[in-house]
Amino acid sequence: MVAGSAPPPLPPVFSEEGFGDKFLRKTRENPLVPLGCLCTVGVLTYGLISFKRGNIRQSQLMMRARILAQGFTFAALLGGMVVTAMKSRK
Repeated sequence: MVAGSAPPPLPPVFSEEGFGDKFLRKTRENPLVPLGCLCTVGVLTYGLISFKRGNIRQSQLMMRARILAQGFTFAALLGGMVVTAMKSRK
């Protein structure tokens, strides 16, 4: 290697990976995040339907459940990040 020359570029690891492939890979790495997102959307939808029908008590209950589902999703995301960081250290 000649002094002053740049090192050869590293090949990108996931250069040929499309959106679908990346989504499936990330889902396999941390399956709780998509599950939490689906739960959040389901509870939110049910709460909005309850609100539209005039069932205020059920709507409020679903909005509180939505907060719990969002908390679960956030915890799953953080947990996945910790696991990924621990794997990369090894």
